[in-house]
Amino acid sequence: MAAAIDLDWNSPFTFPRSAAPRHALVTGASGGIGLEFARQLVECPAVGHVFAVCRRPDAAGELQELAKAHAGRLTVGALDIADEASVAAMAAWLAQRTDEIDLVVNCTGVLHDDGGLRPERRLEELNAEALARSFAVNAMGPALVARYLQPLFPKRERAVFASLSARVGSIGDNRLGGWYSYRASKAALNQLTRTLAVEMGRRHKGLVCLTLHPGTTDTNLSKPFQAGVPEGKLFPPGRSVRHLLEVIDGATSVDSGKLFAWDGQVIPW
Repeated sequence: MAAAIDLDWNSPFTFPRSAAPRHALVTGASGGIGLEFARQLVECPAVGHVFAVCRRPDAAGELQELAKAHAGRLTVGALDIADEASVAAMAAWLAQRTDEIDLVVNCTGVLHDDGGLRPERRLEELNAEALARSFAVNAMGPALVARYLQPLFPKRERAVFASLSARVGSIGDNRLGGWYSYRASKAALNQLTRTLAVEMGRRHKGLVCLTLHPGTTDTNLSKPFQAGVPEGKLFPPGRSVRHLLEVIDGATSVDSGKLFAWDGQVIPW
């Protein structure tokens, strides 16, 4: 499956190959890619309602402004994806507002933070705290979102549960080494999603479970590492999200459990 290339990134996405979601959830909606997913989804007239959650919604100025501009169609809520109680509370909050979710896009992720987390260049830099933090946010969080939202997934109608992964999470594509925590946590996310796809294929036959590589996108996550990115390979968030929406729109049950790049190509696990 190859994503269509639409050069007009500012035109509303229309879900040309599938029905637009009636109720969509975006986690990590205050970040560069998450905010753009919320924006492009709510600007699609065919989308019913967008729920956008993040760790500190009171400090998410751009997200709050987006909600004001689309009052009645975008609702902002709280979620700390590394805290299971917060995930459970978010699911309960959502269940009070809708009885079904047919698109989930998990945009949370951590590669570095202000607490000293950095991608490891050598084995000597590896430590348990970095591993635990990376796994909590990058792998366990999205899996717990699936666990607590499962009652809201449609039984048979098409729905999509997608999480942002990364090409560096591919075991088969790992030729450079390094970045132990980030690579391993994204590989775990890929495996958790594949396992989810197997079970949901029996319980929610229309649910397509995907992991997505957005390409190198101009966000805070990639900023310290942008110097070596080839010209034309650093995408603005709007372009990355437009490509990923094309992938989401075109995905079918045979694609469930796979890791897709922004251009629609399957990345080996």
